[in-house]
Amino acid sequence: MLRIPAAVEEILERLEAAGFEAWCVGGAVRDALLGREAGDWDVASSAPPERVLALFAPRALPTGLQHGTVTVKTGPGAGVEVTTFRRDGIYLDGRRPEHVDFTGSIREDLSRRDFTVNAIAVNRRGEVLDPFGGRADLERRTLRAVGAAEERFREDGLRILRGLRFAARLGLEAAPETERALRRCAPLLERIAPERIRTELTGMLCGETVLPVLLAYPDVLGAPLPEILPCVGFDQRSRYHCWDVWEHTARAVAAAPPQPVLRWALLLHDLGKPDAFSLDGEGRGHFYGHWRRSAALAEGILDRLRFDNHSQKTILTLVERHDCELPLSEKSVRRNLNRYGEETLRLLLAVKRADNLAQAEAFRDRQVLLRQWEDLLRLVLQEGGCFSLRQLAVRGGDLTGLGLEGPAVGRGLEALLDQVMDERLPNDREILLEYAKEKLL
Repeated sequence: MLRIPAAVEEILERLEAAGFEAWCVGGAVRDALLGREAGDWDVASSAPPERVLALFAPRALPTGLQHGTVTVKTGPGAGVEVTTFRRDGIYLDGRRPEHVDFTGSIREDLSRRDFTVNAIAVNRRGEVLDPFGGRADLERRTLRAVGAAEERFREDGLRILRGLRFAARLGLEAAPETERALRRCAPLLERIAPERIRTELTGMLCGETVLPVLLAYPDVLGAPLPEILPCVGFDQRSRYHCWDVWEHTARAVAAAPPQPVLRWALLLHDLGKPDAFSLDGEGRGHFYGHWRRSAALAEGILDRLRFDNHSQKTILTLVERHDCELPLSEKSVRRNLNRYGEETLRLLLAVKRADNLAQAEAFRDRQVLLRQWEDLLRLVLQEGGCFSLRQLAVRGGDLTGLGLEGPAVGRGLEALLDQVMDERLPNDREILLEYAKEKLL
């Protein structure tokens, strides 16, 4: 029997006491059946939205009355959406129904949902309603559309990426009819808002089983991301690589921790390889400067999908620098901390680790060097090594007091920081000021 949170059970009980049907529906039910931690719980009920508002006043909010949705507050910043059983009208824009009609049937409400694994309902007594075989599909790890798959996707094109997200997150494999419809309907994604595409792609990329999804559906992903298509099947002709550019990319994504900026950076890091490809006299492939072309293509994608400025800057830094050399020395650690900051530097190390794990096995020994680099980074941070102006023992006012003015003050501080980072001078105020008197005035 599913364990329904007490706050949700109280809502179900009050609705039933008032003479209405009430069921938990959606992703929380699906995840609970899989033994996963359930997220937001949603309730579907035969109660009209006006009755829900009255039953739960004053903690009921009319958050979507046109679709029959009322949010019942269950605590600070928490609430449960209660939506009246409904049937959808026609879809003219490939995203939302023109109107909805309320109905008294939970079965009819479930029939309008996207996938069978999301069309399961459970009431407060633990009775499960599963008219489309969603539980069996969960057990078989099958992604199957409710009803005619192509019809479901033509109603709402975003369901295509939702399907890939569910597959990557839950380890599902699309049933044959659903798979064919995913591919046939992929062009519909051109009609979807870029923000919605970004959200679904991010959820997919951070899924535990993203690798088989990336390998199986580059044609579908190529609808919103046409820049990836030249990578598919592109032979690298390199002893460092045992997979084509796309499979290397997919395996690098899957090898990284499931953090959005990391996985997006790895998805985009080698986009420029097909354009940068050249063969030497012995028939070996090279990709000189591919990071530059990759960054340009990545910037176009990030702009198009409307990433926030911070994420975009971080991802582009990781793409541009994924192939850079990191000498193993405390000086190098301090220099790179100064250049990137600790957070981005740690992300860069994670990108380089995942990129290397997706190379030919004989060349994965760089993992040792990266571990040594991480150990050295930890040591420098523990010892309080100076790598920023904020840590420097001298301030701008000190240099002004010596007679420097305007931009010369900033240049002077940077020069002193260089001396400290390279261990030519200690981070000592008196010694630095003495150096400044001799060299900077």
